[in-house]
Amino acid sequence: MSWEVIQRALPLFEKAFVLTLRLSAVSVVLATLLGLVLALLREYRVPVLAQISTVFQELFRNTPLLIQLFFLYYGLPSIGVKWSAETCAVVGMSILGAAYMCGAFEGGFTGIPRVQNESARALGLSPLQMIRHVTLPQGLTRSVPAVAANVIFMVKETSVFTVIAVPELTNTARDLIGMYYRSDEYLFMLVVAYAIILIPLSVILTLIERRVRRGTFGDN
Repeated sequence: MSWEVIQRALPLFEKAFVLTLRLSAVSVVLATLLGLVLALLREYRVPVLAQISTVFQELFRNTPLLIQLFFLYYGLPSIGVKWSAETCAVVGMSILGAAYMCGAFEGGFTGIPRVQNESARALGLSPLQMIRHVTLPQGLTRSVPAVAANVIFMVKETSVFTVIAVPELTNTARDLIGMYYRSDEYLFMLVVAYAIILIPLSVILTLIERRVRRGTFGDN
């Protein structure tokens, strides 16, 4: 293994690292928000929209991200819809993530004791008031472990972006290997880069989950 080779490749990996972080962050935020909305639609059985939410979840949760990206990047231009590779990556990951986040939030909502909702209705709370004061405070807390697992999953799935030529970490390593045939160095850098992202993220999410379980989240 040559440290000189690693040093020369550092600028390219730094750019790929930043891009991977940015795409991951945007996708996670969008997926979380959309997944929460979809879960609420199902929880409150909103006519038509609840059924659309169910179809959305089943369709995209059971469709590989690779196929979704191919459709967005190579299929939609045939009907005049053209997006940049990065936009397609974010849209594809957000859709996939939303389907999983919906299931995570729905599991959290299901864990809320039924008496809580019955009491809220007896007090005359509107659906919006129930969401604000009952469903979200308790449901989000119960959803933390599943949401955390989905975040880790989404970050790792950014490696699939290479199929639409997004210059993220995996694509950068693959291109460098193809040009210089130094697989040991570039694969080592790829592993280290993902470890730098995922290990701290995993630790942070684990700490949050523990605080939630102990009932101290937000006390400080």
